[in-house]
Amino acid sequence: MNRTTRLSGLTGTLLAGTLALAGCSGDPGHEGMSQGSSTSASASASGDAAARYDDDPDVAFAQGMLPHHQQAVEMAQLAADRAADSRVEDLAARIEAAQAPEIQTLSGWLEAWGAEATGSTGTDHGSTDHGDMGGTMSDEDMDALTNASGAEFDRMFLEMMTAHHSGAVRMAETEIADGEDPDAIAMAEDIRDTQNAEIAEMQELLAEFGG
Repeated sequence: MNRTTRLSGLTGTLLAGTLALAGCSGDPGHEGMSQGSSTSASASASGDAAARYDDDPDVAFAQGMLPHHQQAVEMAQLAADRAADSRVEDLAARIEAAQAPEIQTLSGWLEAWGAEATGSTGTDHGSTDHGDMGGTMSDEDMDALTNASGAEFDRMFLEMMTAHHSGAVRMAETEIADGEDPDAIAMAEDIRDTQNAEIAEMQELLAEFGG
């Protein structure tokens, strides 16, 4: 059962409950009961919807990948005035060009699904389902990368982005295996293929740089 079917069923249930309560509202003897039942039903429905989103692999994927991409773009933007090797600068530009549009897509999905734009864990830029997969950089890592330049930056960028990409690939593979939304699965497949190729490219550069 997909998300649209589940939400349609929930909407129908709430509508039926509202009509039934409206029919009872003219009876003074049931006025208090109707109000109490309505409040209880609404709270229960809200809780059920929240539980669905907590367990939804597509929502978890979007929540985890959104901040992950945002950090990758932040890292890539540092290369423009810090990288010594033009191949590192070119790679960073390609990463930004690929992931910036996906950030907009992921944000749009979460808004359309009525889900929060961030996952339930803060430090690893992912949701509970993807918590240990992100490969994201700590604040200290980002500070070190920001303060580096030249050959030192190149090596550090390649090492960090390789780990970062590896985390994204694991998150994407989870979505491919468990997801239901065809568009989200298609994005996950593209992320897996693109970033695996970039990992191989970065490993070759690191070997050349002696990293």
